[in-house]
Amino acid sequence: MSQTAGQLQRGLTSERPNTLQGYLEHLLQKHPCPLRPQWLKDRSEQQKYGDIICDFSYFKGAEYYEGKLEAKPELQDLDEEFRENNIEILSRFYLAFESVHKYIVDLNRYLDDLHEGVYIQQTLETVLLNGDGKQLLCEALYLYGVILLVIDQKIEGEVRERMLVSYYRYSAARSSTDSNLDDICKLLRSTGYSAQPGAKRPANYPESYFQRVPISGAFISMVIGRLRSDDIYNQVSAYPLPEHRSTALANQAAMLYICLFFSPSILHTQQAKMREIVDKYFPDNWVISIYMGITVNLVEAWEPYKAAKTALIYTLDSANIREQATRYAASMDSLRPQVQQLLKEGFLREELILDNIPKLLNCLRDCNVAIRWLMLHSAESAYDSNNKRLRQIKDQVLNDSKYNPRILFQLLLDTAQFEFSLKE
Repeated sequence: MSQTAGQLQRGLTSERPNTLQGYLEHLLQKHPCPLRPQWLKDRSEQQKYGDIICDFSYFKGAEYYEGKLEAKPELQDLDEEFRENNIEILSRFYLAFESVHKYIVDLNRYLDDLHEGVYIQQTLETVLLNGDGKQLLCEALYLYGVILLVIDQKIEGEVRERMLVSYYRYSAARSSTDSNLDDICKLLRSTGYSAQPGAKRPANYPESYFQRVPISGAFISMVIGRLRSDDIYNQVSAYPLPEHRSTALANQAAMLYICLFFSPSILHTQQAKMREIVDKYFPDNWVISIYMGITVNLVEAWEPYKAAKTALIYTLDSANIREQATRYAASMDSLRPQVQQLLKEGFLREELILDNIPKLLNCLRDCNVAIRWLMLHSAESAYDSNNKRLRQIKDQVLNDSKYNPRILFQLLLDTAQFEFSLKE
C-alpha cells in the first residue's frame, strides 16, 4: 500500500511541484491548449476545434465522429496538428489520472489480501491496533478522497472528458487489450461540479463521486470508528489545555470530514454519531483546512445532511460564536506584548529559557492556536458572499474579534521569529 502511495507521488512530482494540486496547476499553466477551461468560453476556439475535440458522447458514436473528419481534409490536417502539439501533455494528464485509479485499485487489492489471510497473522483489525498501521489506513482513505476533490476543483469535468477522449483517439490505448481506460473514464467522468463562484452544488456530491469505485464497507466503518474515538497522532499530549483540544485534533478532524463522505448515512441519519463528532472536533470551529490551503465551511458543506446540520446548531449559535471570537480577541491583546517582550535583543538567554520552558511553550501554543482560529474564520474564501447566513456569521466573527489583518499578520511574524529563536 505504501509503495502505491510512493509511486503515485513520484508520478505526480516528476517536475518541480510536490503536491497533486501543484502538479495539476503547473501542467495547466505550462501547456496552454484548447482543452483548458477557458476554451469552453471562447467561441472562436469552439468553432475551430469543435469537430475534433469531443466529450464522452464520442463513445456513443465514434464512427460518426471519425467519418466527419475523413470527409474534410482541412479537419484532418487540423486534427493532426492538434495531435502533434498536445499528445505529450495529454499523455501526462492521462498518466496522472491512471495513477489515481491505480491507487484505489491497489488499496482495494491490499484490503482483499488482508481479508483472505495473505499476510499471516495479520487482519484488518490487527493492523488498526498498530499505531503506524492505524495512521496509514486512515490516511489511505483520506488521501483518495482528497485526490478526487482536488482533481474536480482544478480540472472541470467537461475538460477531463475532452482530455480522456483526445488521449484515446491519439494514443495506442484503443488497441491495447490490457488498457484500463474504461475504468479511468468511469472514475473521472464529469460530476457536474463547478469551482466557479455561485455555481450550484450537484445533488449527492461528493458521496456519489466517491462511490464510483466500491470500497469495503467494513474498512470504511472501522477507519471512521478509529478517527472518531482515537487520537491517532498523539497530539493531545502536546496540547494539554482543554480549550486547545480542537486544534490538537485539527488534522484528524479534516481526515474525518473527508472519510464521512464515504459513509453518507452517518451524515444523513445518525444523529448520535454526528453529535459525538461535533462535540469532540467542532465545538468551537466551523471552518477547517482539509489539504494544502483548501478550506471548507461546514455550514455550507453539511447543509444537505440532516444529522450533520442539526449537530452543528450549538456551534453556530450566535452566543457561542461571540464567546469564541471575544476569547481569541482577548488572547491577541495579551499575547502581542508578551511575544514582543520575549523578542527583545538579549532577552532569550539560555538560563532564562531553561528555567521557563513550560511558560514559553504555553505562550507559543496560545499564539499558534489564536492565529490559526482567526486566520481560518476570517478568510474570504471560507464564506460564499451569495449566502446570507454565511455573511452574517462572518460579520459577527469580524466584529466580535475586532479583526485587524495587520495586527494578526504582525503576530504571525513575531510568533515565527519567537519559535525560531527558541529552537536555536
